[in-house]
Amino acid sequence: MSVPLISDLSDDPLPGIFLQIIGGVDISFFPYLLLVLTLLLFSAVVSGSEIALFALSPSDKKQLENSNNNNHSVILALLSRPKRLLATILIANNLINIGIVVLSTFIFNEFLSSGLSEFVAFFVEVVIITLLILFFGEIIPKVYANREPLKVSERVARLINILMMLFLPVSRLLIYLTNLVEKLIKPEKNSISVDDLSHALELTTESIENKEDKKILEGIVNFGNTDVSEIMKARVQVSAIDLETTYDELLQVVLEKGYSRIPVYRETFDKVEGVLYVKDLIPHVNVKNFKWQTLIRPPFFVPENKKIDNLLKDFQEKRIHMAVVVDEYGGTSGIVTLEDVIEEIVGEITDEFDEEEVIYSKIDDHNYIFEGKILLKDLYKILDISGEFFDAEKGEAETLAGFLLEKMGRIPLKNEKLQFKHYKFVVESSDKRKIKQVKLTIETPKEEVEV
Repeated sequence: MSVPLISDLSDDPLPGIFLQIIGGVDISFFPYLLLVLTLLLFSAVVSGSEIALFALSPSDKKQLENSNNNNHSVILALLSRPKRLLATILIANNLINIGIVVLSTFIFNEFLSSGLSEFVAFFVEVVIITLLILFFGEIIPKVYANREPLKVSERVARLINILMMLFLPVSRLLIYLTNLVEKLIKPEKNSISVDDLSHALELTTESIENKEDKKILEGIVNFGNTDVSEIMKARVQVSAIDLETTYDELLQVVLEKGYSRIPVYRETFDKVEGVLYVKDLIPHVNVKNFKWQTLIRPPFFVPENKKIDNLLKDFQEKRIHMAVVVDEYGGTSGIVTLEDVIEEIVGEITDEFDEEEVIYSKIDDHNYIFEGKILLKDLYKILDISGEFFDAEKGEAETLAGFLLEKMGRIPLKNEKLQFKHYKFVVESSDKRKIKQVKLTIETPKEEVEV
């Protein structure tokens, strides 16, 4: 086999280009070449950091929050200012890439361009430099960073933090200009409140033939404006078990209550340790003295004022059906389930295991007997009223009993009366701790109640 001569290779397009470039190279250009390679490395680091930091999963962030590592604290600080972080990365990356292009052009024109054709010069200055930046400065680092976001974030965090401080004035200007442009081009949106939607729904009542459809529409309208405390099951109504309960006692509770999930507490219900899924007990039903505490799953706590539309998203993301509701002091207020949330839209959901709980009875069109624990929202639905009179004076009360306590300032005795607007309340049953039953009389026809 004959070895091709240089003169023969120079006739081929691609090898010929490189032979033209390296012929008669001046070694004084190597420091500049080293600088270009260094900038290319920085470009790769900055490009990879963008993908790594913004690709961290919720579990990664949780790991960072629970860590005492100073580097992890730097990452969390960076992520707390996403706009400034992104602006810094973009500024740094563009400056580095510009530097690569300028230096490469200088090296080529100063040391390598003599005797080269225009095509070769164009090919080197545009095509090769662009491919180098894209491949080594963008594609490779971003692919790697997407696979190992936490590892890359840990390595680049301090560098990016330094760049954020260095480019602070420029990034602030960039963010300001971006916000200004957003305001100028942002389309105007009609601001419609929940009250406006409710009023519109009332106006179209006659066109909605199915009352169930109307209730569902009303539930959707008010869905994002409802707090967890309005739909939760209060702690006095919750069936829970102590962590020290024996296995035999636990099985008895499970059989009696019929619930699929049971909160587990230590000493008091204010110290909920977790939730027991009854299905987890099935493989161990015949085991004597089984240590059921090992099956407890971590509880999910939510505040009383959390909106139920956000709670529904949490349930979907975490794939759970129950949350423990806590008050501002950390005490347990009750529990809320996925079923409670869905019922706010579609109405009451019952199955073959639900006991039919009578919370009211209708005597006639103007007289009702209500359980004291009935929620005011349910009372409004039963009476088919908006409830604005009650809401204006209910204070923090969510139940009928709570409303009467708010108005009377004490627990009323049996047969005590309260007149409120067009409604007369008579306490049918009570004890020292709570109001059990209340008779409600509407003293004018329902059509005139809201006039």
